[in-house]
Amino acid sequence: MTPGELMRVLVVDDEAPARQRVIDLLRQDTSVGTVLEAADGQAAVEAILDHRPELVLLDVQMPELDGLGVVEAIGAAEMPLTVFITAYDQHALRAFEANALDYLLKPFSDERFEGMMARVKTRLDERSLREFGQRVMKMVSMAPSTADRRWDRLVVKSGGSTRFVRAVDIDWIEAAGVYVNLHVAGKELLYRAALNEVADRLDPRRFVRVHRSAIVNIESIVQLEPISHGEFDAVLRNGARTRVSRTYRAQLEKRLGQPL
Repeated sequence: MTPGELMRVLVVDDEAPARQRVIDLLRQDTSVGTVLEAADGQAAVEAILDHRPELVLLDVQMPELDGLGVVEAIGAAEMPLTVFITAYDQHALRAFEANALDYLLKPFSDERFEGMMARVKTRLDERSLREFGQRVMKMVSMAPSTADRRWDRLVVKSGGSTRFVRAVDIDWIEAAGVYVNLHVAGKELLYRAALNEVADRLDPRRFVRVHRSAIVNIESIVQLEPISHGEFDAVLRNGARTRVSRTYRAQLEKRLGQPL
């Protein structure tokens, strides 16, 4: 931002009333110009990439891609100045207090919101976004892990039997409602866990999130076919195809160590 320029702000919350309350408060602030909104993490990532707001007011708890998932998708060093909005209690907030610029604990007062905005303006004036990015990176690394170690086998229960599936044998994984389908040797196996949980428990050196609803074993990818707007179809060794979205393309490029 240059002196006198109005602030672009992105409000991200999956609950419309909560989103509107923040928007109404922002419109009372004369230093705020454009107010953007997103109802989920995927839309938030796209809005950040397309509009580059100076400030993001980001709900922590959202389905599919949550607040920390947005930070990871963009990259902490590339995130705009960010304030987290959360319904966590004070005990859970301790992990955020030392690392985030600020947070709003739902429900918050108008006075609390004004105090947060004062801190935001001070930080923007200081131009210390790099320092903030480093703190967000630390916060992401401190986020509670869903496992002490990675899965090398998945226990799949079906029809009264229990099957052990080696992680390395999985070609790709797709969301199936609240669960996932494992694609193994041309067969689909229903696994009763959410896609985000499975992604956290698999080896990131082998498995890459390529879409909000798909994870791929990088060893299974035969070729990538460009579609449009920076997206690809990943063709797998068993002939299956899955989309590599623009949002998650960077994760695949990072794993490969080269651009697509």
